[in-house]
Amino acid sequence: MQQPFDIRLGDKDYAVFPEGNDVYVIFKDGKEYLSIQKDTDLQWIKLDAETGTPIFETDDEINNIGREILAYVPEEDDEEELEEDKD
Repeated sequence: MQQPFDIRLGDKDYAVFPEGNDVYVIFKDGKEYLSIQKDTDLQWIKLDAETGTPIFETDDEINNIGREILAYVPEEDDEEELEEDKD
């Protein structure tokens, strides 16, 4: 599974924790902010915090976070650590 990583949108930093099955828990300002799931490359869905059910609303921030998740490339050091963990 992919390791957690950070992204930046404008002046905001987000920590991204992959949960599997295209679901990600997003932290903003050090606090759990929301969970999102990939629908398509351009469309992401917010998940209800209590039930985990999809909330089908268009949200530019969520789609921008999703775009950054797809664009994220692990740094070389991160990839080396992953290889070491497999051994």
